[in-house]
Amino acid sequence: MSELHKFLFDGVPVRGALVRLTDDWQSLLQRRAASGGYPAAVTELLGEMTAAAVLLHSNIKFAGALVLQIFGDGPVKVAVAEVQPDMAFRATATVQGAVAPGVPLSHMVNVLGQGRCAITLDPRERQPGQRPYQGIVPLHDAQGRAFERLSDVIGHYMRQSEQLDTQLVLAADDRVAAGLLIQRMPATGEANLSGTAAVAHEADALDANEDYRRIATLAASLTREELLTLDADTILHRLFWQENLLRLAPASAAQAHPRFACTCSRERVGAMLRGLGVAEVEAILTEQGEVDVACDFCGQHYRFDPVDAAQLFLEQAQQPPGSDRVQ
Repeated sequence: MSELHKFLFDGVPVRGALVRLTDDWQSLLQRRAASGGYPAAVTELLGEMTAAAVLLHSNIKFAGALVLQIFGDGPVKVAVAEVQPDMAFRATATVQGAVAPGVPLSHMVNVLGQGRCAITLDPRERQPGQRPYQGIVPLHDAQGRAFERLSDVIGHYMRQSEQLDTQLVLAADDRVAAGLLIQRMPATGEANLSGTAAVAHEADALDANEDYRRIATLAASLTREELLTLDADTILHRLFWQENLLRLAPASAAQAHPRFACTCSRERVGAMLRGLGVAEVEAILTEQGEVDVACDFCGQHYRFDPVDAAQLFLEQAQQPPGSDRVQ
């Protein structure tokens, strides 16, 4: 079963989290296998992104989705991992071209140096005028050197956008997606990924905490093979047996066990088709006999025959003026 563990280091301003996605990660990949699946290197990238997104969301109090995106200028045009407050996750990637096994990050998404990483906090219930909070960084450092690992990209993001020292170790294959996060706790409270003015006060503390540097160095010694094969208790004991580790109880049983879940539905697809308009939908029906829409995240197919399509627009026409029904 997939699992998430959160912990503190007693007496020092450092926190951590460890995630291992197993059966649910395999379920996500199996759903995509029907449409061809992903090259091995893309599977690893998506697994690392999903593990990282779970770790980042687990460290904030936010009623909405955390969306980690990489926009590429290589064969991987976009990769997305989305996590909800209950740790339900989904992920997808758009690949155009061949991706060789074992290629580094730059070969997939940053061939021309134009790749970007974005982290978005999208509130579940937006207040009037409220917009999602988003931070974006390039896939290279201040000297223009391309990052070759996703963990370095996110560490760079946290320092640049949130002013927080963060050490990440990530690994994934077609069976496990896992990650370890070590982070210096913000001196001013819940500042990270909040978009608040409090973040500005964190810059002065970067690299200033010896306890964080010691613990981050221990975390960095974790190998890919260990992260993919060892259980959580063994990993934490091997790394931090000399530290006073305080395990935190999960807020709910769901948060302790991240799971694959997609938010697609026939109703949402129907709303999308209504947005295309009658002429566009009729053109698809004339050419193909039905409208077949597959969810990018889970591969679920939604099929609409001519009768189904006619019903969509009949329902739209019957809505009273000024209806507040969500489309």
